[in-house]
Amino acid sequence: MPRRPHPEPTAPFAVEVITLVPDLWPVLLGSGAGLVGAAFAEGKTRLTLNPLRHFGKGKHHAVDDAPFGGGAGMVLAAPPLCAAIALAKSRTPGPVLLLTPRGARFTQKDAQALAAGPGMTLVCGRYEGLDERVRRYVDRELSVGDVVLSGGDPAAWCMIDAVVRLRPGVLGNSASLEEESFAAGLLEYPQYTRPALFDGVAVPEVLRSGDHAAVSRWRRAQALELTRRLRPDLLPKDDKS
Repeated sequence: MPRRPHPEPTAPFAVEVITLVPDLWPVLLGSGAGLVGAAFAEGKTRLTLNPLRHFGKGKHHAVDDAPFGGGAGMVLAAPPLCAAIALAKSRTPGPVLLLTPRGARFTQKDAQALAAGPGMTLVCGRYEGLDERVRRYVDRELSVGDVVLSGGDPAAWCMIDAVVRLRPGVLGNSASLEEESFAAGLLEYPQYTRPALFDGVAVPEVLRSGDHAAVSRWRRAQALELTRRLRPDLLPKDDKS
C-alpha cells in the first residue's frame, strides 16, 4: 500500500483522492515528478489517498457488485463510496468532484476557481460505473474530454496538475501563468530557442530584434491567428473572422 503523506494542520491546499487503484499514485507525488510532484513532496500542498477497499465489506473488502437488471461488468457500490466521501469531507474542505464522462468539460477557468479555494476531493470511478445514488453525495461532475478511460485516476491527475500548478509558489516563474494557453482565452504564441537557424528555418527576426513592444505585438497577433485556425470556439464572435 502506498505511503500516504500526513497533512500539516496549516496546509494551504488539500486534495483527497478516492481510488480503487492507489498503487498508481506514488510516482506522481515525488520530487522527481516535476513542479507539481515537488509541491506535494515539499509540503506546499498535500494529497491524501483513500483506497476504496479500506471501506469494503467482507474478507475480500468487496466494493462492487453485479448491476440490477443484468448486464456486463460490475458496478461500484454506494456504501463504500459514500463512506470514503464522508471521511474525506470531514478532513478536507472544498467541493467533492466526481470524474465521469457525464460531467461538464473541465476547463482552465475551473482550474483557476479550484486553485483559489481551500481544497477538493476527487472520486475516481472504475469498472462499468457506480451506483447512481452516489451522485447525491458529490457537488459536481467533471470530465476531461469525450473519451472513455479505464478509470477516473488519469483524469484526476490531469485535474490535480492543472489546479496545483496555479497555487502560489509552485511555479518558479509566476509570469508563465499569465502568458500560457487559455490564460487570456487564447492559445499560446509560438516559442523558439537556440539555434537561430535549424534545418533551414530561422527564428522570426522580430524575436531577435530586442524591441520588446514589437515582440509583444507579434506574440499577440500569433496567438490570435493560432486560436482562429485551431480553436475558433475560444474566440468571441467578432474575433473569429
